[in-house]
Amino acid sequence: NYNQTPRKTKLVADLVKGKSVAEALVALTFLPKRAAGPVAKLISSAAANAKAKGEDVARLTVTGLTVESAGMYKRFMPRAFGRASPIRRRRSRVIVTLAPGKIK
Repeated sequence: NYNQTPRKTKLVADLVKGKSVAEALVALTFLPKRAAGPVAKLISSAAANAKAKGEDVARLTVTGLTVESAGMYKRFMPRAFGRASPIRRRRSRVIVTLAPGKIK
């Protein structure tokens, strides 16, 4: 789970879908979005898990990067005249799928 809205996180996810792991990590390094760091960490973690299972990391590509809603934190903020307005902090769930692809 990641504490940023799914709409903003999907912008980063769509950028790296279909790229190799190395290309995706380089692209995320120079991307000026807040979600770029956690997504890069997630991709590198998935690559490390694949390497531990015997896969060749140089051949892996990011075939799927799914971002879905993971619920929200609901709070209330006090307002004038004894009222309260809701605060909804949306969260994302990011799922990475790596598969061997073609070597360029």
